[in-house]
Amino acid sequence: MAQDGRFASDTFEGESPFADSVVQIYRSTKVVKGGRRFSFSALVVVGNRAGRVGIGYGKANEVPQAVEKGIADARKSLFDVSLRGRTIPHAVKGRYGASQVVMVPASEGTGIIAGKKLRPLLELAGVSDVLTKAHGSTSPKNLLKAGMDALLKLRTAESIKSLRGVEIA
Repeated sequence: MAQDGRFASDTFEGESPFADSVVQIYRSTKVVKGGRRFSFSALVVVGNRAGRVGIGYGKANEVPQAVEKGIADARKSLFDVSLRGRTIPHAVKGRYGASQVVMVPASEGTGIIAGKKLRPLLELAGVSDVLTKAHGSTSPKNLLKAGMDALLKLRTAESIKSLRGVEIA
């Protein structure tokens, strides 16, 4: 998010339906003969707040370039999320590495009950009411990938009905 409260991609020249949020900036150091050389990595979430979201990771020698590369990477990994109104259709568990994320649908008005690293993924996916719990490692990269795994496992009753070819009362 920019310093003026807007998301970095909320520019007027492109008018893209996608918003982005920088989840984490990493700084790494390489010691060379003349001193220290810094490089930066950015973990970014991009979504349209209507069921399409993706995560990306960009590396560069300056923060703005790393963020731009992360946004470009996230736009390549966009996927659709099955929603039921403002919440998710059913409880789901996602896993990546040593991180586990449990998501449970919530009644209207509950809001997003999630940590600060998982919240942008859910907001930009268009989920407004959900309960989450993270187990295991709380590494931001792994948490986001576990959250993405959970969102990919979501299915609506209509999609299950068409897959199985049965009628649900």
